[in-house]
Amino acid sequence: MKRFFSLAMTFIAAVSVMCSCTQTEIVEKKQAGIQLYSARQAYSDIEATLAKVAESGYTAVETLGGPTCFGLEAADFKALCDKYGLRIASTHAVVPYNPADLEGNMADWRKLFEGLQTMGAKYCVIPGMSFGSTLAEMEACCAFINQVGVVAKEYGLMFGYHNHKGDFNQIEGQTILDFVIAHTDADKFFIELDVCKTNMGDVDPMHYLKTYGDRIKVLHAKDEGVLGSSGDVDFKQVFETFYANGAIDCFVEYELPFEIGEDAAANERNLAAMWQGIADCNKFLQESDFVRSCEY
Repeated sequence: MKRFFSLAMTFIAAVSVMCSCTQTEIVEKKQAGIQLYSARQAYSDIEATLAKVAESGYTAVETLGGPTCFGLEAADFKALCDKYGLRIASTHAVVPYNPADLEGNMADWRKLFEGLQTMGAKYCVIPGMSFGSTLAEMEACCAFINQVGVVAKEYGLMFGYHNHKGDFNQIEGQTILDFVIAHTDADKFFIELDVCKTNMGDVDPMHYLKTYGDRIKVLHAKDEGVLGSSGDVDFKQVFETFYANGAIDCFVEYELPFEIGEDAAANERNLAAMWQGIADCNKFLQESDFVRSCEY
């Protein structure tokens, strides 16, 4: 009887430990988001794509466009994301700037913001645009962007901009991105800094994190391949400085360039590699002790 009791207690203790470990894993899993552009080659079946994104460990998405997404109305796209436990935290979208029709521009921005409000988004990010070819044109564009930022707030959104390599070019001796930051208001327009060399050129992302830390509210975690694979980006320093500046949210963007063609076997191999890379990027976030859980 004593032996039975001892074995029973050992079994209960083992089960308790197993349950405790499972609970710890659930608690410690970091909330992580991904820009859906990462899986653009799989857009033909958007539901299957969202299911696979969730399976890869992500809990939020940064979508593209609006007020409709992938041919779906805002409420329908939200329902599809909800089905797979994915929060729509942000979008990449732009209404082309037309100084000759600012009223029409603003009306289109409102339509976009209405859709994002329905989706429950937190951010609306311009994924790149031409601010003008002269400083005067850029200053006028920035003034309008501030107005759009005010309207975004009406819909509970934060309005921002995602950099690309061309944003570090100069116009009349002024670096474009620096000029835009200087001529927009921090409470109306933020920067989503993409730290990948492809989008930074030869500019050190740390310069912007240290110089404009109060403006960089969102991070695009991107590398030339899986996060951390190129050695070009010191992600530990990037994340630690980003957090020290008071920001928390980031999105993975993984880019494996290929086109879906007529070779079924090649398509299968490429898509498998794409999904593996997407999963490995999330693994990098989960296993890096310097990365925190997002708060979308």
